[in-house]
Amino acid sequence: MKTLRIGIDVGGTFTDVVMVDELTGRFHYTKTPTTHKDLTLGVLKGLEEILSIGSVAMEDVDYIIHGTTIGTNAIIEGTGAKVGLITTAGFEDVLEIRRVARPKEAAFDFGSDNPLPLVPRFLRKGVIERVNSKGEIYTPLDEDSVLFAIRVFKNNKVDAIVVSLLFAFLNPFHEKRILEICKNELPDIPVSLSSEICPEFREYERTCTTVMNGYLGPVIKKYMDKLIDRLEQKYGNVTLHIMQSSGGTMSAHVAGDHAAHLINSGPAGGAIATAFISTLTGNEMAIGADMGGTTFDISIIDKHLPKTTTWGGVSNYPIKLPMVDLKTIGAGGGSIAWVDVAGALNVGPQSAGSSPGPACYGWGGVLPTVSDANLILGRLNPEYFLGGKLPLFAQNAEESIKKYIADKINISVEEAAAGILRIVNANMAKGISKNCVERGYDLREFSLVAMGGAAALHAVDIARDLSMARVIVPPMSGNFSAVGFVVADIQHDFVRTFIRKDYQVIPHEFLNTFLAMEKEALLEIKKDDVAEQDIELTWSADLRYEGQSWELNAPIEPIKVVDADDIKKIALDFHGLHQQVYSYSEPQEVVEFVNLRVRIKGKNRPVSFALEKAELTLMDKDGKGKRDVYFESIGWEKTPVLDRKYLSTGSKITGPCMIEETISTTLVPPDAFGIVDAFGNIIIEFEHDPHS
Repeated sequence: MKTLRIGIDVGGTFTDVVMVDELTGRFHYTKTPTTHKDLTLGVLKGLEEILSIGSVAMEDVDYIIHGTTIGTNAIIEGTGAKVGLITTAGFEDVLEIRRVARPKEAAFDFGSDNPLPLVPRFLRKGVIERVNSKGEIYTPLDEDSVLFAIRVFKNNKVDAIVVSLLFAFLNPFHEKRILEICKNELPDIPVSLSSEICPEFREYERTCTTVMNGYLGPVIKKYMDKLIDRLEQKYGNVTLHIMQSSGGTMSAHVAGDHAAHLINSGPAGGAIATAFISTLTGNEMAIGADMGGTTFDISIIDKHLPKTTTWGGVSNYPIKLPMVDLKTIGAGGGSIAWVDVAGALNVGPQSAGSSPGPACYGWGGVLPTVSDANLILGRLNPEYFLGGKLPLFAQNAEESIKKYIADKINISVEEAAAGILRIVNANMAKGISKNCVERGYDLREFSLVAMGGAAALHAVDIARDLSMARVIVPPMSGNFSAVGFVVADIQHDFVRTFIRKDYQVIPHEFLNTFLAMEKEALLEIKKDDVAEQDIELTWSADLRYEGQSWELNAPIEPIKVVDADDIKKIALDFHGLHQQVYSYSEPQEVVEFVNLRVRIKGKNRPVSFALEKAELTLMDKDGKGKRDVYFESIGWEKTPVLDRKYLSTGSKITGPCMIEETISTTLVPPDAFGIVDAFGNIIIEFEHDPHS
């Protein structure tokens, strides 16, 4: 039996790879620079390294799980496919009109505007048809108008066609007929239907989500086909799964048909990994802090489960699909420090990435970054970055910070470097606070899980500023999003719009809607060869008070028989949820059902870190000596440096201290102390600032 899984996370700076044996819990890991001109090269390089490190062959691997930001990058860079849109005549400008709102930035910047629609006006074609708000066909489909639209698309050589008709989520008959016509006329062009991609109400969001699927589909398919081809050329038959933004996985062969589900697929792995550590350590409330080279991704874990949303998006394009609720800000090791015209120091959101990289990399970058500041202040070992694979050049970092920061605002290089770290920490703390407080959480109840190559250097300072309970630095923290991939389950989501006031809900109609989605879900997951005993079904509903514009997603216990009391209980539970999120509720108000949802999972065999035997290790045992490290509170300090691989269960650590491993470095500042638990996690606690 094959027991190995490999997770691959392609980030903006590095490609992270982990491999786990699900029987022993033993992990291997490596990190290699991301190859932006051809991402498959970095993936293949990482695979080659991890197989060599583990002394295994690809024949021993059960499957590979891959996460990537290729979809997100295509949206930001405008490099998606050329799309033609078919919609109901008279609704061709839904993408342009949006919700008749300018972006938030326009309140302060009159020149700010929404991004251009992903489909230009001349490729948005209306067809004669109409389904009414009850799902009844009011005007039959005029197939000649469909053929005219297809001729326009053919003449303009579109790469994909999207169909989004009015009320198609209630009756998809016309959309399916248009699909048949498109396949007859343009058999090689992929077609996305809104009734399949996003079958719920809200015309703009539904259309935009389906357009996003068409826009990214050919890009994702081209990349996946190339990767699968190269994997098979080198290793033969390989099972490849792709991480979804919802936190589950899907087969790579169908990824092109569900491309919109892959937005933020890489960062979603970090949320799943945080939930994994939350369960392992017994910390039911946790914040995932994933700081890589380019971005800082924030996820919330509530009772060991990642928070999810159906209101995501990229670059002001909404995506109405279930996804892990992530907040991303431009703060990473490669974030560039700069001085504005008023003489104020700023950090990010621009990043040096892996090309040209921070000045200290010696790859041609000259602008100062967070990594340069950490190196100058002694927090990075120039001879042991990536285990010594990538030497760092302190002189480059010092010259860069001096020229672009210190000299401009007349301070020392150390002060400038400390200022860079103070500002980037404040930016990350602000992002966490905003993301959690808006959802009604008290950060004092949360542990901060540090992951990504840079997070463990900043985590304690951030957690202390936010009065959080503790910091958890898991093993392989530098590659921890990829750990999330190998512990993730196969997952599919289904939705039906079900707009009823609570007193209008007919119990058997409510139940039948869920059962119909369950049937569809079971058919879908059979394609993934999931055993019946490994299938898990969950229900939820999008609810709101009558008169509200937006809803909250509330879990519902799956039951075989539904009566009026069950409907009342769902409404009652919603009042409690509303109280938690918004600090008020209106129990006397009517509750309105909007959407019903089913999620199906194919549970993988559970994985855990291998338990280690307790062996008390004093702080100076197996140390790597001391080096000068700068702290704002005490200045330069001779600080012990430990090698993490020698820290066993029960090892006690007192700050200040640096803990090095091949893919990350942990900073334990003064007035902080830590202990290594049975799974190899470093649990750090600290004295809280009485003024915070």
